[in-house]
Amino acid sequence: MDPLTLGSFIFFTALVGVVTWLLTKNDRHDTSDGYFLGGRSLTGGYIAGSLLLTNLSTEQLIGLNGAAFNDGLCVMAWEVIAGMSLVIMALLFLPRYLKSGIATIPEFLELRYDQHTRTITSIIFIIAYAGILLPMILYTGATGLTGILDIKSLLGTDDPKIALTTTVWLVGIIGSIYAIFGGLRTVAVSDTINGFGLLVGGIMISWFGLKAINVDPVAALTTLQESHPEKFNSLGGPDQSVPFSTLFTGVLLLNLFYWCTNQQIIQRTFGASSLKEGQKGVLFAGALKILAPLILVLPGIIAFHLYAAEGVKGDQAYGHLVRAVLPPQLRGFFAAAVVGAILSSFNSALNSTATLFSLGVYKKMISPNASEQKVISAGKWFGLAIAISAMVVAPLLAGQDSIFGYLQKMNGLYFIPIFSVMIVGLVNRRVPAVAANIGLVLGFAAISIGYFVPFVSQYIGNAAGQLHEFHFLGVVFISLIILMLAIGSARPRETPWQQANSLQVDLTPWKPALPFGLGLIAIVLAIYLSFADTSVLSSATKQQPVADIAAPVTE
Repeated sequence: MDPLTLGSFIFFTALVGVVTWLLTKNDRHDTSDGYFLGGRSLTGGYIAGSLLLTNLSTEQLIGLNGAAFNDGLCVMAWEVIAGMSLVIMALLFLPRYLKSGIATIPEFLELRYDQHTRTITSIIFIIAYAGILLPMILYTGATGLTGILDIKSLLGTDDPKIALTTTVWLVGIIGSIYAIFGGLRTVAVSDTINGFGLLVGGIMISWFGLKAINVDPVAALTTLQESHPEKFNSLGGPDQSVPFSTLFTGVLLLNLFYWCTNQQIIQRTFGASSLKEGQKGVLFAGALKILAPLILVLPGIIAFHLYAAEGVKGDQAYGHLVRAVLPPQLRGFFAAAVVGAILSSFNSALNSTATLFSLGVYKKMISPNASEQKVISAGKWFGLAIAISAMVVAPLLAGQDSIFGYLQKMNGLYFIPIFSVMIVGLVNRRVPAVAANIGLVLGFAAISIGYFVPFVSQYIGNAAGQLHEFHFLGVVFISLIILMLAIGSARPRETPWQQANSLQVDLTPWKPALPFGLGLIAIVLAIYLSFADTSVLSSATKQQPVADIAAPVTE
C-alpha cells in the first residue's frame, strides 16, 4: 500500500476521534435522556449532519452507484424523494413526536395504542437491526474499504475472506466504542464531522471522474449525456430497478417510513433542543439529500462510461473508480471518510438497538423498577452482545448479487407493517390497539410469505400480471390500512385518543419551515421534469414479478 494513502487514512481517522472526544468529554451519560437522547440538547447542525451520514454509508456509495451504473439517473429516486419525505417529517411527524417527549417509535405507539403494540414493534425493530441492518453495514463497509485501501496487501494475505473478516471486526470494535460508551451525542458529533469529510470526498470522486473523461468537467458532462442519453432519464422504464410507477407505491412508502418512522434514523431528532432546531436540522438534511445524486448516482454513470467495456460489474464500479482516479494521498482521506460513513451507520443502528432494548424491553418487561443506571447498563451490555453477533454474521453475507437491492428487499419486511400502524394511529383516533397488533403481525407475515415462499409469490405474480415487488409492498400497505380501519369501525375505542403534551420540549416551530419545505418539493419536481423522457414509459418489456424477489435482486 502506498505510504501516503495509509498515512492520510490514519491521520484523518484519528483526527475525527480526537475532535469528537474534545467536544463531548463533559457530556452526562448517567441518565436516560443524557445517554439515549444527548440530553435533548442537539441543535440543527448536528441533527442535519447526523441524519445525512447515518444514511450515507457504503450500501449507498457502492450499491446506489452500482444501480446507476446499470440503470442511470432514474435510481436517484431513492435520494431526491427522500428530500420530500424529510419535508413531511419536519412539518407533520416531528411536532407530534416532540410533543410526546418520546425516546423511541415504539414508545409513541404505546401512547397511541397499548403496551403490547410497543413490545411487538420493539421486537421487530431489534430483530431487523440485529439480523439485517448491522451485519449488512459491516459487510458492505468492509467490502468497500478492502478495495480502497488494499487491505489484503497490508495484511500480507491473498485470502479475501481474511481481509474481509479482519476489516469487519476492526470497524465493528471502533463503532461499538462510539455507540456503547459515548451515547447519542457522541454519535451525532462524530457523524457531523465525518459527514463533512464524506461530502468533500464524494464530490472529489465525481470531479476527478469527470476529469478522467475530459479535462473540462463541463465538457465531460456533455460527453456523458451525448454518449449515453438513456442514462440521463429521470423516469425508469418497466425493465429497470426503479420503474416510474413504483415511485407512487413501494418506493414512496419505503422512503416515508425510512425518514419519518425508522428509529435508527430519526432518534437524533428526538434529542432536539426544540422543535425549531429539530425542523432546521431535518429540512437542511432534506436540502442536502436533493444534492446527493452528485455523489451517489453521477459516479456510477461515469464508471459506466469509463469501464463498462472492461467487464466491470455494477457493485464493483465505485471502488474501481476511486482506485483509478484519486491520487494516493486523497485516497487515504476518502478511505477515512468512508470509515466515518460505516461507523456512523453502524453506531447509530447499534445505539438505537440498545435504546429499544433498554427502554422497550428491559424497563417495560424485565425490570420495571430498575434505576436509570441499571437501564443504561443493560443497554450497554445488550449493545455489546449485538455488536459481537453482527461482527460474526457479517462475513457470512459474502456472495449477494446486489448490495442495494438485497437491503431494500429486506427493509420492506418491517418498514411496511410499522408505517401502516403509525399512519392509521395518526389519522384515526378511534382505531383500537388490537387492530394495530394484528396489522403488525399480519403485515410482517404476509411480506415474508410473498418474499420467501416460491409458490405463493409465483401465484401472486401471475394473478396480478407479474406484480412488481414495490407494487406488492404498496398492496400490502393498503390492505393493512383497510383491515385496521375496518376493525376500528367494528370495535372502536371507547373514547378517541388524545395526545398529551409532555412539556419536555419547546414546540415553537421554525417560521421559515413551511416555505422552505415547499421550496424543496418544487425543486424535486423541477429535477424530474428537467430530465424526463416519457418515451421509456411505453416500453412493453416485462416488469420484475414478485416471484423473482425470492432471490436477491440483480443490479
